[in-house]
Amino acid sequence: MQFEGTSAYVAEKDLTVAVNAAIRLERPLLVKGEPGTGKTELAVQIASALGLELIEWSVKSTTKAQQGLYEYDAVSRLRDSQLGDERVNDVANYIRRGKLWEAFAADKKTVLLIDEIDKADIEFPNDLLQELDRMEFFVYETGETIRARQRPIVIITSNNEKELPDAFLRRCFFHYIRFPDMETLQRIVDVHYPGIKQTLVREALTQFYEIRETAGLKKKPSTSEALDWIRLLVADDVSPETLRGDAKNALPKLHGALLKNEQDVHLFERLAFLARQRGN
Repeated sequence: MQFEGTSAYVAEKDLTVAVNAAIRLERPLLVKGEPGTGKTELAVQIASALGLELIEWSVKSTTKAQQGLYEYDAVSRLRDSQLGDERVNDVANYIRRGKLWEAFAADKKTVLLIDEIDKADIEFPNDLLQELDRMEFFVYETGETIRARQRPIVIITSNNEKELPDAFLRRCFFHYIRFPDMETLQRIVDVHYPGIKQTLVREALTQFYEIRETAGLKKKPSTSEALDWIRLLVADDVSPETLRGDAKNALPKLHGALLKNEQDVHLFERLAFLARQRGN
């Protein structure tokens, strides 16, 4: 079982090495990187390339580790008991399976994505240590132990918003997705927009990286935002010459795809004003 990337996803060699190492070690792959660098999409493409089902658990600030295992609906059981419903005789009727249970119960190997684990409480990763390590957990209400029929490929993503516990990190294979260089990003653009005019792509990417490197920028535009921007440039039939001219004296064309807060917009407005002043 080997991952080499797909026709829809440009995977650098160090990333494919990390994925395959995690698969061989049967360890979760912890993937960090800037938002928009393809961390979540990686799990989608691994599942596609290997012909496996993807089970996705999107973590929120209110998510508890227990929800990934199961939830016991005591309120519904109490209501049914008051109504005389015979379902109350079997507590299993009130157990809701979580995403880990789904992955463990699957007849075939799956890809389990735990997305943006750093959004949850700091105790969240520690609460999953045993389950991810042993690939089993105990259901107290029914007295049964749920063991993985096939050990899933576990992909865990983090935007690095908070530090993860050392005990959790020890159980993972780690990879940081670096922001792509211009050559790699051009390959990504070519995958998404085959046949696009290369002169426009080169001019757009040159301007894109100049924007990212601007001093004082609060939020650097991401890979996904670059793709959205280039898509809009193509849709509006913007010429490379127009783009080149705007780069010196005005806000980036269709800048709303790249600049996502008023501070950065004001920064580029000031820079454009100073550029016009120097031109005069």
